[in-house]
Amino acid sequence: MVADCDWTIEWLDSGRRPGNKRGIERRAAYQREKLMDPVRMQAYVSQSSAGSPANLSDWQRFQIEDALSRLSDWERECYVLAHGECFSFSEIAGMLGVSKGSVEVYVTRAQKKISEDLQNSLFLVG
Repeated sequence: MVADCDWTIEWLDSGRRPGNKRGIERRAAYQREKLMDPVRMQAYVSQSSAGSPANLSDWQRFQIEDALSRLSDWERECYVLAHGECFSFSEIAGMLGVSKGSVEVYVTRAQKKISEDLQNSLFLVG
């Protein structure tokens, strides 16, 4: 019982588990992060704060459609899957039957086009 109290007191004094050489803040990112299923995480997010399509105004929908209309079919598909659906490049490559490098190129091109359009288009401002 005394050993348990000593262990607890050491944890409270040091702010980390006794016996560990490094605290959690000093670990590599892959050691700190726990993989979570996005579907399970949606249960914890309120619908009003989530970026659901139902929360978009007509103007915001128009802006998104305007930005995506300038992309090629492949660029649009890859961009939406990567940024809208949160798939990895390798998952997108498997779904579309193209190489991972091609997906990276399509997404990069799409990002570049959208960035240029943000600076030049009156519809995408504000």
